Amino acid sequence: MRIKLFALLICVLLVSPAVVAQVRQIPDSARRGSITHIQDTIVEIDGRRLQLSAGARTRSQENLIMVPTSLPPGALVKYQLDGTGQIHRVWLLTPEEAAAPDKKLE
Repeated sequence: MRIKLFALLICVLLVSPAVVAQVRQIPDSARRGSITHIQDTIVEIDGRRLQLSAGARTRSQENLIMVPTSLPPGALVKYQLDGTGQIHRVWLLTPEEAAAPDKKLE
């Protein structure tokens, strides 16, 4: 019985950091919009065509990296632009995140 409890404790300790690493942190400065993939590295957000940056990352609702071609058309997202005005980060919003009001920046 002790061996089983010890094994369970080891498993919990090994899994805990992985769970903590999955906490989703969308910066307050991220903008909200509706996105549609157009072609290659071009997307449309709220009717405006924008280019994805070379290192752009798109995150699913589960916080997994996804390819832009798999974006559902018209999906609600938060995104950040890089210094050149290209899209650098995109987060597909969960229903809870979509319902929450944006934080006002001061």
